Amino acid sequence: MKFKALFLMFLFSAGFFACTDLEETLNEDLTKTAAEEFLNANTDVAALLTGCYIGLRLPFQDQSRFWAASQHTTDETLGPTRGPDWDDNGIWRVLHTHTWDADHAFLTSTFNELLQVVFSTTNVLNFNANVQQKAEARFLRAFVIFSVADGWNQVPYRQPGENLLNAPNVLKGAEALNFVISELTAVIGDLPDGPTNRANKNAAKGLLMRAYLNKGTFSDRQNPSFPQADMDKVITLADEIIAGNQYSLDDNYFDNFAPNNDQVSSENIWTAENEGGSNSGNVRSRWFCTLHYNQNPSGWNGFATLSDLYDSFEPGDKRVKASYAGMTEVSGINAGFLIGQQVDQNGTELNDRKGNKLAFTRDVANIETANNLEITGIRVIKYPIDYLGGDNANNDYVYLRYADVLLMKAEALLRNNNAAGGLTIVNQVRAKRGASDLGSLTADNLLAERSREFYWEGNRRTDMIRFGKFLAPFQQKPGTDGPERLLFPIPASALAVNPNLEQNPGYPR
Repeated sequence: MKFKALFLMFLFSAGFFACTDLEETLNEDLTKTAAEEFLNANTDVAALLTGCYIGLRLPFQDQSRFWAASQHTTDETLGPTRGPDWDDNGIWRVLHTHTWDADHAFLTSTFNELLQVVFSTTNVLNFNANVQQKAEARFLRAFVIFSVADGWNQVPYRQPGENLLNAPNVLKGAEALNFVISELTAVIGDLPDGPTNRANKNAAKGLLMRAYLNKGTFSDRQNPSFPQADMDKVITLADEIIAGNQYSLDDNYFDNFAPNNDQVSSENIWTAENEGGSNSGNVRSRWFCTLHYNQNPSGWNGFATLSDLYDSFEPGDKRVKASYAGMTEVSGINAGFLIGQQVDQNGTELNDRKGNKLAFTRDVANIETANNLEITGIRVIKYPIDYLGGDNANNDYVYLRYADVLLMKAEALLRNNNAAGGLTIVNQVRAKRGASDLGSLTADNLLAERSREFYWEGNRRTDMIRFGKFLAPFQQKPGTDGPERLLFPIPASALAVNPNLEQNPGYPR
């Protein structure tokens, strides 16, 4: 924050406008020093940093923000129109069919809310933060800059101390990713080893892996390259995490997402802390958005997954369906995919609102031309339901898991012409999940395995772009898109206030 802004804040807080000595003159250097000392002495940096963590909740945990942008645009998630219940003027449908426009309300809100976190984290650096606090703020800022650059390619950004009256400069594409890499590299040594729900060393290494893996994509989304040096960085970082022996693949896949996942997961590297019953983000939306009104809890009966994803699993894969203690005996709901007749905790068959059997179907009518019934579409319960926390669910929201470290390393090995090495890792993950070994490793079956492992976790759009599949037809999106769909439009409100931004190609300027 520039001195002028700081000094005005100091004047208001100190009551200088009540001064009656009109003859007094102020020495600028002394006043500047006094203002800075006052603000530093009276600013709770820890509280500011906590506010940054909390600021991540809405854009990442809410079902309508970055998760929607990352999932509804892919072959994993869709929001069918269900009579009068679900349509919202097509706001979900246009994401899946890649027909969104520059005025999409949720995309605009997501862009703005992510940039608020960029501002908040930079603001922490304006004060007397200690070394670890600065490192955490820079890590969080790098994570959000990566996300904004991934979606919009342009990230308005200020250095600490810049004049707030001036429009921020803009980091673009590869420049933004290089900034992320430099920031993470600089702060790793100052980050703590844990806990998982705070910025930590291995979280920074995992985010660096994502940055190097996607570096060629940020430079050219249509024709990404994967230089050996970048892939070597991914492998080296993965090996450092693996060598630390802090993590292992969980026997129970859904423990990673449970209400007590901070205690029972051995896989989670970085999560967002949610405090059940008192203080959390909207992680509950992960089950409310998909459950029917007559289930427990009574959901919103909206989102579903696609049968192509469901059919890609083989019988016995633990990721498909499992009874989960604390949920199934309470409600009859299993973790994983909900398909077919649904029951309550006593095994009694449930009905829909018209008295018909509540049996979720695999098929969904064309979302562009038809309404869907209450029961169409396979539902997803990735996060076991917290029946004690109420609206403030206790499940910590997962940003990075050990399985992702392993599969990112497998991908880097494959792209470095070591498919055999990558195959060994993929089969390690599959064996833990109860799936049989793959006979070979290709880009196509690795992308499919990433979908099976990370379905509904908010990574799918990035993966599909990196593997060159995002523009191609997929279930309920029949056409091939133009390259403009690889980016979201810059909101008109942002263009109006920042001349350093420009509209992304293919959208109205």
